[in-house]
Amino acid sequence: MKISEARKEIIKSIKEIYDDAETSNIAQLVLEHVTQLPKVDWVKKGGQLNHSQLSSLKEITRRLKQHEPVQYILNEAWFAGLKFYVDRSVLIPRPETDELVDWIVKEGSEQARHMKMLDIGTGSGCIAISIKYKLPAVEMWACDVSDAALTVARMNADNHHAAIDFVALDFLDEEQRKQLGFFDVIVANPPYVPQKDKDPMKKNVVDYEPHLALFVTDEDPLVFYTAIADFGKDHLHEGGRIYLEIHEEIGAQVRSLFLQKAYTGVEIKKDMQGKDRMVRVNT
Repeated sequence: MKISEARKEIIKSIKEIYDDAETSNIAQLVLEHVTQLPKVDWVKKGGQLNHSQLSSLKEITRRLKQHEPVQYILNEAWFAGLKFYVDRSVLIPRPETDELVDWIVKEGSEQARHMKMLDIGTGSGCIAISIKYKLPAVEMWACDVSDAALTVARMNADNHHAAIDFVALDFLDEEQRKQLGFFDVIVANPPYVPQKDKDPMKKNVVDYEPHLALFVTDEDPLVFYTAIADFGKDHLHEGGRIYLEIHEEIGAQVRSLFLQKAYTGVEIKKDMQGKDRMVRVNT
């Protein structure tokens, strides 16, 4: 089978699951993985898939048709210009989180040499590693409740030669988080999707990504933001900041929460789609 024909077959097999842009992107990722060639080469040279490549493509397509995310199938995801190993123990990095990293890097570049930073709920480590890669002078710490996630994060840190102190702890447990020190910046993309919003979500998210990193109870959807606010009062240096990703519908609630906790300022920032998705809190 020609590579061009294989591309059409992939798109045809998943067009009922993803929109046109996504199907095209997935087909490219799969074929680059199977051929071990960048798109520019297999478009330019054409060529045929050999028996082994066809067998691999068949298995990947089977899994794609079951709504499994291509990032888990290939065990790789790109974030902030870096390639990360991912599996089902960690969330797939999102573009809006990349925007959060950009915000932190831009505002922290001048103070990086004297900055100690904590990434709460690090998952794949994409936030901590990307910031460390762009601001190498930062002293970076990261924590997570999942041992499996920390294994992935450590692997990614090693792959990118990023010196990061990883800590296993349940951040919602006040006693456990006391073991953490003092920081200039806290960053987090915590679970924030209420359980009631699970049903309308896409199968590739609900059926495959870790619920521990996605969902919170309907009764207390701000539980992680409350814990972060309480932690920051005792663990942020003077002039410290908190950067958070949020659900687009809870910006006002998050602002109110931090102002009630006596923080001096809260800025809500829109993502490229015009949605309230990021927050910066000043002490």
